[in-house]
Amino acid sequence: MMPRRDLDVGLLRAFVAVAETGRMTQAAKVVHVSQSAVSQQIRRLEELLALTLFERRSDCAHLTPDGERFFNRAQRLIALNDEILGDMRGTDFTGEVRFGVPHDVVGTMLPAILRLFRQEHPNVLVTLVSDMTSALRPMLRDRKIDLALMTEEAHGGADQYLMTDKLVWAGAREGDAATRRPLSVALGEESCGFRASAVEALDKAGIAWRPICQVGSLEPVFATLEADMAVAPFLARTVPDRLAILKEPGLPPLPSFHINLRLPSSGITPAARELARHIREGFERRYR
Repeated sequence: MMPRRDLDVGLLRAFVAVAETGRMTQAAKVVHVSQSAVSQQIRRLEELLALTLFERRSDCAHLTPDGERFFNRAQRLIALNDEILGDMRGTDFTGEVRFGVPHDVVGTMLPAILRLFRQEHPNVLVTLVSDMTSALRPMLRDRKIDLALMTEEAHGGADQYLMTDKLVWAGAREGDAATRRPLSVALGEESCGFRASAVEALDKAGIAWRPICQVGSLEPVFATLEADMAVAPFLARTVPDRLAILKEPGLPPLPSFHINLRLPSSGITPAARELARHIREGFERRYR
């Protein structure tokens, strides 16, 4: 009978860090050890599994088919390890969590969730970083934020997906901006996902339109809409009460978007993991 051998979670963290960053040097920064230590940890893991997990080219490392197969299992083991330790220690969480949130979601969907988290964990400072999904994605990759909500066309995995919402046209209550041509549309910056969907829908419907108020923040957009100067695309649940969801027959239908919670799969602090749990449970209670 072969002796039983156990997986070292430290080796798994190094493996996931290399898989996510693609480089030993970057992975070393994530797990806070030297590059040579990461290389040794990967060799030990490969010897333990009797598998080649990475194709190495200079400092670059790409997952092999066996590495791809092992990746999700490693993530699950790390998450379970952290969950058990947190539960058994009864952790009184402290520290700071940098939380990335899109402009339109932060004010409408999160106050109640963040209020409950603050009440339960008063020693954790939550710093909100509000930006577009296209900007939050590289911030999360570079560890400038600890977790992020993202509005995406792709449906996230079971532990990432929070809700689906319809993109709608919003404008002034009892206004007529939606009937004027060319249609004035308040759009976000070039990298805004809602902008691309709105432009595609308008062009496909053959509607003459012009962009106005092309900014990243929402207050100028709200002012433009309340003045009945334009219409704009918003997720239905994020349209403020002072505006209306427009159902004019001349406006083309827009697609749905998914709100996903994205975290790095390694190097997550207990406080960030606890905030992620609150967010999932909060969205489950309120929106699903």
